[in-house]
Amino acid sequence: MEFQLPSLLMLIPILLGLISSLNTLLWFLNWTWTNFLRPPKDLKGCYGSWALVTGAADGIGRAISFELANRGLNLVLLDRDAPKLETTAKEILHGHDVEVRTLVSDLCVDREDELVRKVREVIEGLDVGVVINNAGTTHRDPLFFDEVDDRLVESIVRVNVEAATWVTKAVVPGMLERKRGVVVNIGSGSASFLPSFPLFTVYSATKASQEWAYKYFDA
Repeated sequence: MEFQLPSLLMLIPILLGLISSLNTLLWFLNWTWTNFLRPPKDLKGCYGSWALVTGAADGIGRAISFELANRGLNLVLLDRDAPKLETTAKEILHGHDVEVRTLVSDLCVDREDELVRKVREVIEGLDVGVVINNAGTTHRDPLFFDEVDDRLVESIVRVNVEAATWVTKAVVPGMLERKRGVVVNIGSGSASFLPSFPLFTVYSATKASQEWAYKYFDA
């Protein structure tokens, strides 16, 4: 058989295209299974009877807290807004047979050792197996990086990166001792689906850092 180099070379991009298409298909099938078809995990049985949620008084954190209560987990709710936090706790207790503890903490203000101390005090003796680092902040108006106030940059970094790190640091020793636990960081489409988030670059960068630095811990 006569060897035809041009025909062979044409096969290479075809094979690469097929491999790429297959990889995309497998990713899509896995995504569909994970988000729509996979049976829900018994969080209480797999990880522990308590969950800690930051930024729990409002928005996504509040919704997550109710969902965890629906699954029978007791809750430690952390937020800086004491009245909203108390309201959320009362509403969860009213409709669910769970225990709820609250921790008022301003993640922009509390220093590392103080935050760790507060978290460890409130979770002492508890089987905390789930941590949801949900608290996040950014500036309200679109701004170029050089226009963002220095203190505002500091607060965004402290809440989105440092606070999540120290809350995790406070809880992980207990998880390691019990040999079970999960830490979930709430990311952002600005870090996952967009190459950048124009005029909100500090927020995007900190969310990317939070998402990839310690996205998932399973003891």
